[in-house]
Amino acid sequence: MSAPQMPVGMIEQVAGKGAARAARRRRGMDQGIRRPGWLTYLMLAVILVICAFPLYYAFLLASTNATYIAQNPIPSLIPQGQFLENVVRVLSADIKFWQAVINSVIVAVTTSISVVFFATLAGFSFAKLRFRGRNGLLAFVIGTMAVPTQLGIIPLFIVMAQLGWVGNLLSVIVPAMVTAFGVFWMTQYLSEALPYELIEAARVDGCSMIRTFWHVALPAARPAAAMLALFTFVASWTNFFWPFVVLGSSNPTLPVALQLLQGTYFKDMALIMAGVVLATIPLLVLFVVAGRHLVSGIMAGAVKG
Repeated sequence: MSAPQMPVGMIEQVAGKGAARAARRRRGMDQGIRRPGWLTYLMLAVILVICAFPLYYAFLLASTNATYIAQNPIPSLIPQGQFLENVVRVLSADIKFWQAVINSVIVAVTTSISVVFFATLAGFSFAKLRFRGRNGLLAFVIGTMAVPTQLGIIPLFIVMAQLGWVGNLLSVIVPAMVTAFGVFWMTQYLSEALPYELIEAARVDGCSMIRTFWHVALPAARPAAAMLALFTFVASWTNFFWPFVVLGSSNPTLPVALQLLQGTYFKDMALIMAGVVLATIPLLVLFVVAGRHLVSGIMAGAVKG
C-alpha cells in the first residue's frame, strides 16, 4: 500500500514552485500521462504559422505603398517600414475611424452580454426543465441556423425602417441579442455539466426557478458562457453585411468604415491593409488577455463534468 501523497499546493508552500512542478511531473508519470513529443510540437508550430501568415501578409502590405505593391505583387517577407505612416493616413482619413471603433465596441460588448444571458437562460430551460413541445421547439431553433442570413435582410430592413432605427446602433444590436447557435451551445453544455441533484437541492432550500438559474445554472455554465462570449464578440466585431446595409456611412461600425477606404477608381491596398491590421489588434489583445482564463475555465468545467 503506497504512502499518502502530499498535496501539490502544500509542496509549493513548503519547498517552492520548482518542487511543485517536479511533483506534478512525477505524479503524471505514475498515472501513465506522457508529455507531448517533438512531432506534436512540430505540428502545432506548422498550424500556428499557417493561421498567422494571413495577418502577417496583411502587415507586410500595410508596411509598403501603392507603388511598391504594383511593382511587387508578392511582397518581401521583410516589412518595408511604412506601417506607421499608413496608420497615420488611416486615422486622418475621412471615415469617422474613432466613432466606428466606439460603435463596434458598443455593439460587440452589448451583444456578447445579451447572447450569453439569454442563451444560457434558454439552454437551462431546454436542458433541465420539462414542458410540452420542448424537443420540437429546440429542433425549430436549431433549424433556423440552416436559413441564410441574406434571406431575412429585406424584411428585417423594412421592420427597422418602420421603427425608425435605420442608421441607429439599435438596428444592429437588437436582432443579435440572442442566437440559435448560442441556445444550442448552452443546451448541450448544461445537459451534461449541471446535475439534477443541484437543481433539486436549490428548490428544497426555497429558491425560485429564477434564483436557481442565477445561483446554480449560471455559475455551472461559466466555461461555456466564456467561450460563447468570445465567439459572439469576434462575430460582432467583424460583422460587415448587415451593418453596411442598415447603418451605411453615417454611423458606421469598424468594418463598414474600413470599406470606405476604397476609392471609386483606385484601391490603395497599403492603406486598406493598415486599416485591417488596426481592426485586428483589439481581437489579438482580447485573445492574449482572455485566452489563458478561457482555457483554464474549460478545463475546470471538463473536470467537474
